[in-house]
Amino acid sequence: MRTFDLLSPADALARLNGALDAAALQAQTERVRTAAALNRVLARDVASPIPLPEFRRSTVDGYAVRASSTPGVLRVVGEVRMGELAHLRVKLGDAALIHTGGNIPEGADAVVMVEQVKLLDQSGLGKIQTQTQVAAGENTIRQGEDVQQGEIVVRAGTRLREPEIGGLLSIGMTEVEVYGKPRVALIASGDEVVPADVETRPGQVRNINTPMLAALVERNGGVALDYGILPDNRSAFEAAAARAMQEADMVVFMAGSSVSERDFTPDVVDGMGKPGILVHGIAFRPGKPTLFAVADGRPVFGLPGNPVSAFVTASLFVAPTLWRLQHGTAPTPKYVRAILTKDVKSPGDLEHWFPVSLKQSADDRHPPAAEPVTTKSNLIFSLARAGGLVCAPIGVDRLAAGTTVGVRLLD
Repeated sequence: MRTFDLLSPADALARLNGALDAAALQAQTERVRTAAALNRVLARDVASPIPLPEFRRSTVDGYAVRASSTPGVLRVVGEVRMGELAHLRVKLGDAALIHTGGNIPEGADAVVMVEQVKLLDQSGLGKIQTQTQVAAGENTIRQGEDVQQGEIVVRAGTRLREPEIGGLLSIGMTEVEVYGKPRVALIASGDEVVPADVETRPGQVRNINTPMLAALVERNGGVALDYGILPDNRSAFEAAAARAMQEADMVVFMAGSSVSERDFTPDVVDGMGKPGILVHGIAFRPGKPTLFAVADGRPVFGLPGNPVSAFVTASLFVAPTLWRLQHGTAPTPKYVRAILTKDVKSPGDLEHWFPVSLKQSADDRHPPAAEPVTTKSNLIFSLARAGGLVCAPIGVDRLAAGTTVGVRLLD
């Protein structure tokens, strides 16, 4: 019977990342519409072909003036129409009616807010009295103040968020080159496992791991390939592995990675390609039997079959690896500080992650309460009821009620 040679989670992930670096990851790229590029990873630096703004603009509704003319009575020489370049020239003692975003006319170097102007006739286009002194540049944006022509505005490797998409469109970049979405083979197994839409018999369980991890893969930029449910025989595992090596950029086996004689994943994975298994067994709960491998440049995971274990291990290890395949950086997990409401025992030799529900304090100045959710690794609703996960590090065998903990939000 096999045994585990346990590594800490950090050491295990470092070993995997080292092997992926050695494999010289080559991700294909594609051009996509910028408006549809949310969460895609940029493959090339983008330099702005224009200055932004392209012209001097007002940041308020008011009157374009020479600052040295204020305060005082000014003659209104016209109005700057929106969507057009100003065809006026503002001299000393002049003003031009302007709206937010309008082009500041030649000769003007500031804008007086409309609230700081007294109309001396009803039209607002005769004479006005400015009631305050403005400084040169006040209430204006210079040409190129945001971006200079030729400036690198988004670097390769950036995961595109809403602000980057807006920025790229503002400089006319309607298409961008991004890294391709990794294809992830999801391989469930077990004679007792049936599709989720099947009426179960005693002894059978529905396959929830594949759709659950498919959602995780999609959220983290990948494309999930559902390989169905393998029976507990080696030839089925070998056939699925061979197919995955032809079709996928990453392979995830769910179940079959432990040490019983029904667990075929380790032997099959070791035959998929070099260097093979890097880690088998992590000092981690839930997910001690987890397996990491690299097969001819493809990361391969063997995850526990229990749904809670599969989800937690995939969140902490599969998700960041997906972003590495895209040459990007995983989104930083969101944490909140909270007060543990109950004692939690922890295996001192394992890094222990457990779910908690969060209850906001009546006084917003105090941290929320973190209520441990009773869980076993196959009870999926323990996660559904939770707001986040708490980590008890290796060497800690008890977290006492009242302890301030960091809660990694599931959302």
